[in-house]
Amino acid sequence: MDLSQGPCLTTLVVFENTINKELIRSLHVYRLENGEENEVEREFVFRKDGPYEETAAAPLLLLQGVPAHELFEGRVIGLWLCSFAFHAHRLPRFFFIPSLLSISRNPKLKSIPTLANDLQLIFQRGCGTEDRGPSRELSKETCTRDGDNHYHLKRSLLVLDQDLNCLPNSGANSELLKSRQTEQNATGVAVKKKKRADSKDVARIALEDLAKYFDLPIVEASRNLNVGLTVLKRKCREFGIPRWPHRKIKSLDGLIRDLQEEAEQRQQDEAAAYAVAKRRMMLETEKESIEKEPFIELKSETKRFRQDIFKRRHKARALKN
Repeated sequence: MDLSQGPCLTTLVVFENTINKELIRSLHVYRLENGEENEVEREFVFRKDGPYEETAAAPLLLLQGVPAHELFEGRVIGLWLCSFAFHAHRLPRFFFIPSLLSISRNPKLKSIPTLANDLQLIFQRGCGTEDRGPSRELSKETCTRDGDNHYHLKRSLLVLDQDLNCLPNSGANSELLKSRQTEQNATGVAVKKKKRADSKDVARIALEDLAKYFDLPIVEASRNLNVGLTVLKRKCREFGIPRWPHRKIKSLDGLIRDLQEEAEQRQQDEAAAYAVAKRRMMLETEKESIEKEPFIELKSETKRFRQDIFKRRHKARALKN
């Protein structure tokens, strides 16, 4: 049986419950033969000490009215945080599947075939995507079926499951050593090999470790954490952080400094000083919230306040000139 037969999977979005980590919700969108789309919402229990189970699911995500094609990793809907989003119409050249949803790393997924089969289709879609770049190639992957209608993937090398701290295979390693030896013989100068972070050390990096460097650019944060930039971005996706929050925190720090200077200028006006202090307290609270939950966006009120400050600065420069 060909996995591509039947309804075509166009979108798969997986959400994790922010309170009960064992609850997982998924939204599947299938294109039928007549061209219409069928949206199916499912809920699962990912027990740590037991098998996974599918439970009866009320349409919580569909009732929010957000189109499935607009959902992305890091999006929060109520108590649900999007941890994986697949859209066939804008399939990237390389996408990341969390370890929790990787069948090779989490064999317990086989107990819920309604989700596992769609994830396998995505694996096949990723492996079938051509990469014209010279340094990134996806391996071929075959799919076989056993007597229990479970599909098993056979692959020689899959980029989606590859440890980014290691070279892909021994052949690539030997070629790299040969090229370095050739360069060393030609120039007479030894090439210093950059030490890579150990995979165990990368796995031990927690969200609290990342939060220490949210006020730094992501490049400096990767240096302080002693990991590569690609590895750090992968860790961010694991924790549901779509973008490094340095710019948001830096913007809030600038607004807080401006308010502090304004408060010093308005010490004699008690009402104005109170309003400035209240605004400053709100910004500091928002900054603490972003440091704890870096995937949230700036409040619309904060954006308007920042825009007002920019306008005042522009007018002041225009009058000065």
